[in-house]
Amino acid sequence: MTEQDILNRINSQQTAEIFSGLYGENEIEFQKKRYAALISKMSRGEFPKEELENNNGGLRVFSSPGRTELAGNHTDHNRGKVLAASIQLDCAAIVQKRNDNIVFFRSTGFPDVKVKLINENGEPDLLPKPEETGTTEALVRGIASEFQRRGTAIGGFSANAASAVLPGSGLSSSAAAEVLFGCIFDSLYGEGKLAAKKTGALEIAQIGQTAENAYFGKPCGLMDQTACAAGGAVAIDFADTVNPLVKQINIDLTAAGYALCVVNTGGSHADLTADYASIPAEMKAAAAFFGKSALRELDKETIINSAGEIRKKLGDRALLRALHFFEENNRVDAMTAVLIKMEKAASYTDKQKALFEYLNLINESGDSSWKLLQNVYSPNSHGSQGITAALALTGNFINSEKINGAYRVHGGGFAGTIQVYIPADAINTYRSYIEKIFGAGSVTLLKIRPKGALELVF
Repeated sequence: MTEQDILNRINSQQTAEIFSGLYGENEIEFQKKRYAALISKMSRGEFPKEELENNNGGLRVFSSPGRTELAGNHTDHNRGKVLAASIQLDCAAIVQKRNDNIVFFRSTGFPDVKVKLINENGEPDLLPKPEETGTTEALVRGIASEFQRRGTAIGGFSANAASAVLPGSGLSSSAAAEVLFGCIFDSLYGEGKLAAKKTGALEIAQIGQTAENAYFGKPCGLMDQTACAAGGAVAIDFADTVNPLVKQINIDLTAAGYALCVVNTGGSHADLTADYASIPAEMKAAAAFFGKSALRELDKETIINSAGEIRKKLGDRALLRALHFFEENNRVDAMTAVLIKMEKAASYTDKQKALFEYLNLINESGDSSWKLLQNVYSPNSHGSQGITAALALTGNFINSEKINGAYRVHGGGFAGTIQVYIPADAINTYRSYIEKIFGAGSVTLLKIRPKGALELVF
């Protein structure tokens, strides 16, 4: 489509319905302006002219959501179970195909990214580059390489993007970007074959994970990419890491009268690499104690029966983290069952009973992460315990207001965000209470988005 075609269609009723589904009724007008601005900046002099000279074809529109983890804190890397959901905060991009095998990606507020997929000899240049480790360039090259390895043609494109999934927010900005790139390559060069496949979202997620592991240099699990690609709430079982089971789960907190939010407690992730790495390492060490590669190959009773020996060889924390794995795995099953029960409940009273069961399980998950997993603060930074403080203060708020609510550490932990469920009629009071401590804008309301990464067709 031309610029004017898209601008005209952005203001149509059809687009309003699309935006309402993705972002919520109150966000329609803002999203119209957001997408229109991306289009205008790409075509009216604010985008590098030299990056448009080799463009070929009309403008295309893409969106890839962030995700929120609902349960399964630090279980995916040991082939566990998780419950996650895509959210309304996304990375949106206006894209145009190129004929020179160069990917140029501009995202508001970030350095430009430029990747040549073909070298000076006209040969594919898709092997990992040490100098790109930890960069967006590495993700682009890795995703392109994986598409080619799977037999899909690749090529260049120019993109003008804006992400509402802020880095360090615990909402998986990196996975949103990876899945966005995968969706773009699939649509532009793969004829949308993955988008049309039942397992396509999982394949795009796996492509992103491969790029993050082998090119970016981060040994992540598959939860984030799967949630971003699949859309809605999903229960994921990683017993088989090649073909994990992904089950869509319906959850409508708004209809139940509840708000879901995250609180950014601040703190730097810069010095936490060792803390993050210690969790899968200690869990896998506990598995290796029994000659296994992951805790999923064992059960809780086996760990309990050998607790004394594990303590002596690996220490108490490894034992506690192993116990968290099994309890959290069971909770994912319980929460999935409760959400199904809530959806099928015939009366409002029964729906509320199921919701309160769900909230109790959320609190149990938070309690386990705090006491057993121990990822609410770094043991090397006693003076910086933002997550712990936010959890304690949120618990105080819920108790003092005499309301049913739930709260837990969100994502990797040690610094960053907590997740909170609050009755909708109390969210403004809670926001005022917690933002006095953690600053204006520290509370972000989340809406579970029904669609994963996709090309928008107006």
